[in-house]
Amino acid sequence: MFDEIGRALADEFAIPDAGDMTVMIARLVVAAVLGGIIGWEREQKGRAAGLKTHILVSIGSALFVLAPLTHGISADEVTRVMQGIVSGIGFLGAGAILKLDKGERIEGLTTAAGIWMTAAIGMAAGMGQEWVAIITTLVAFIVVALLPKLSGQSQREPHSSISGHDK
Repeated sequence: MFDEIGRALADEFAIPDAGDMTVMIARLVVAAVLGGIIGWEREQKGRAAGLKTHILVSIGSALFVLAPLTHGISADEVTRVMQGIVSGIGFLGAGAILKLDKGERIEGLTTAAGIWMTAAIGMAAGMGQEWVAIITTLVAFIVVALLPKLSGQSQREPHSSISGHDK
């Protein structure tokens, strides 16, 4: 009887074998660490979307592709899930963008792009493309952390001015 209960619970909770569990944990940890790298940089610059936000976006994106893959859904079918992630992250990123001074100044574009990039990094990790995710994180980190220093920009991102009329 207890064996039946154990099997029923294992089936219900889709408890994987040790090898599959190791792969799942590795992919989610890679997503968390890589998202954390981008988030740490954003947090160091005092951005609202920092370490926790980027880690959660990366883990969530990894999970959205990992769960169907471990349930036997083909990689081709997972692309529909990925399309949904991209749309949803676009909405989240839009929330990071602020218009100031009657719409003449915009802040948060780099943070929004970082959230978008972090979702892509998480998706790559979730799909088992950890090296793609690692290389992309390194390139993204160079862009957000080192490129401003190399180009002589200050610690704060410059404000983008948009103006559709003459003053």
